[in-house]
Amino acid sequence: MTKSQPRSQATRERIAAAARLVFARVGYERATIRAIADEADIHASMVMRYHGSKEALFATAVPFDLRLPNLDEIPVDQRGVTLVRHFWDRWENGGEELPALLRAAVSQEAARARMTAIFEQQLVAAISRTGDPATVPARAALIASQMLGLALTRYVLAFEPAQNLDRDFVAKHLGASIQAYLDA
Repeated sequence: MTKSQPRSQATRERIAAAARLVFARVGYERATIRAIADEADIHASMVMRYHGSKEALFATAVPFDLRLPNLDEIPVDQRGVTLVRHFWDRWENGGEELPALLRAAVSQEAARARMTAIFEQQLVAAISRTGDPATVPARAALIASQMLGLALTRYVLAFEPAQNLDRDFVAKHLGASIQAYLDA
């Protein structure tokens, strides 16, 4: 904690970090305020004091920015492969946030709405200057279905074949599908 950082901010951050770990480990439904408090090494009442509810804590603890590349800076014929590589890297190096959000989105309405908003706001914006503008939402939905399907099988369901896929193989084959969605 720095002199300019209030003690309460450090506590909020500690709770959020603990919540990310617990949500990633057990999912939203099975995560409890007590387990999060234990992970943060504080009393459960402090979690509620700082965040109000499990839903509010989830929203705070799992803020996710896809950090999508600017497609205008990428050669048109390389955009699909680039997006697949980017998503792969975000999942592989993004910590526990995205797996926690995906696990929760499967069974919890607030998490589903959050994931939907992330993809609608960030992915739609990223592809808005590609292909037919009238089809941007539909094309974003198709891209999301492909990327989330891969993530679900690889990181949540842990299907062995999906876990053993090579990044370049995925980029080549899935990238061709994503490229078709971008060009449509």
